[in-house]
Amino acid sequence: MAQGQPIFILPEGTNRLLGRDAQRTNILAGKVLAETVRTTLGPKGMDKMLVDGLGDIVVTNDGVTILKEMDIEHPAAKMLVEVAKTQEDEVGDGTTTAVIIAGELLKKSETLLDMDIHPTIIAMGYRQAAEKAQEILDDIAIEDISREMLVKVAMTAMTGKGTEKAREPLANLIVDAVQQVADDGVVETDHIKIEKKDGAVVEESTLIQGVIVDKEKVHPGMPSELKDAKVVLINSPLEVKETEVDAEIRITDPAQMQAFIEQEEQMVRDMVNKVADSGATVLFAQKGIDDLAQHYLAKAGIMAVRRVKKSDIEKLAKATGATVVSNLDDLTEADLGSAGSVIQKKISGDDMIFVEECQEPKAVTLLVRGSTKHIVAEIDRAVDDAIGVVAATVEDGQVVAGGGAPEIAMAKKLKEYAQSISGREQLAVTAFAESLEIVPKTLAENAGLDSIDSLVDLRAAHEKSPYMGLNVFTGDVTDMKEEGVVEPKRVKKQAIQSASEAAEMILRIDDVIASSGTSAGDMPMDPGMGGMPPMM
Repeated sequence: MAQGQPIFILPEGTNRLLGRDAQRTNILAGKVLAETVRTTLGPKGMDKMLVDGLGDIVVTNDGVTILKEMDIEHPAAKMLVEVAKTQEDEVGDGTTTAVIIAGELLKKSETLLDMDIHPTIIAMGYRQAAEKAQEILDDIAIEDISREMLVKVAMTAMTGKGTEKAREPLANLIVDAVQQVADDGVVETDHIKIEKKDGAVVEESTLIQGVIVDKEKVHPGMPSELKDAKVVLINSPLEVKETEVDAEIRITDPAQMQAFIEQEEQMVRDMVNKVADSGATVLFAQKGIDDLAQHYLAKAGIMAVRRVKKSDIEKLAKATGATVVSNLDDLTEADLGSAGSVIQKKISGDDMIFVEECQEPKAVTLLVRGSTKHIVAEIDRAVDDAIGVVAATVEDGQVVAGGGAPEIAMAKKLKEYAQSISGREQLAVTAFAESLEIVPKTLAENAGLDSIDSLVDLRAAHEKSPYMGLNVFTGDVTDMKEEGVVEPKRVKKQAIQSASEAAEMILRIDDVIASSGTSAGDMPMDPGMGGMPPMM
């Protein structure tokens, strides 16, 4: 081999960042992302307007929605988006909290890296601190799942999310819905359907003891309203089956053709007769219903709806007690479900079928109203978060105070714990404790208060009680348990867990290799992020 010949291991155009540069870039990406959602935290948080390539607008202060809608390219920033998504899936709320804690952990780690502390030591310290924080959370948790407490949890989750006027009525509807579908302390939030319609005020939102299907009856001759309805659910089509193989039939006599047509008609009539004989008065089909079948169903006085979503069929089965039938030959009266009322109503210009007054339904529907589609979409997100936190509270039976109280309590105890650790991990544990204080600090900043004064007051108040938090409306430090500002312990537990694990993972990266084909190909040269100006 000729001397001085360069050796190419990576393809041309590949960008690579090593060691301290890689860490600095990743930390910067995390800080920028956290800074973006930070202003949305708390009751006084501001909203973001996101406009996509097609010009569609989303106005929200829901952390995970903002991060999903943003076109993020930086790989380290994408890892923090995963933190928000996990938080959303696990609890439904606290997405902004999780991201800003992760961002602050990365920011504090930069100072430690500048002190020549190895990233692995910082990661170990963070892990120790996260485990200790979970223990502290257990100590300060309040065990209470009374209805009054659940309503407070729902109201706290919706504060500052465009639902201010109707917080209390909405919270009551949400608690009713969660308690209705709860089964042995387990809540399947999928069984609570949220149907959103604009054209009315938020206060007109209602809880339906049953399911709303966003469809209309298939034939004008069918009844539009039925009392004490017997419901049948079918997931096969009500039409003449096509042959499995291509078949050719030669007809020599026109009468044979007529016989064929009559035979098909008879098959359809038999299908409808089977439905009518079972005693059903309402039919929901997952597949299609033949025009002829529609005619016979209308003559039999049966209301029929076709092409109902599979998820709606499942909810109808849970609400009415019906069994989903695949073969009409097997249909019996025992397969039918019941509903006190099935009625077709026009809501905001669209016909919808309301299956109501079900006996002890295990699936319910929240009809959420708002004056415009953007407002109703944001209320829908707030209601979705509130359902998540109420469900988490019912399942775990534990809540913590809000207003930054648990973060201050954890920071205080963690600083004491740090004193008992020898070695450099002590500095990482202290940094973790300080990072948690970003939550009350941000709450104060977003409310236009002095964050330093608020932190000092909170620390002093925590010498007396671990429930002291920041009332952002008055600027005072008050007992959040007394104020009724509470959230599930799971929100904090999950936020700390996922934030610390994401920060640890990002810290351990010392080499970023971006192939020339990726959109993030020139990422390492520019510490900014897709869709955002670089931070100076």
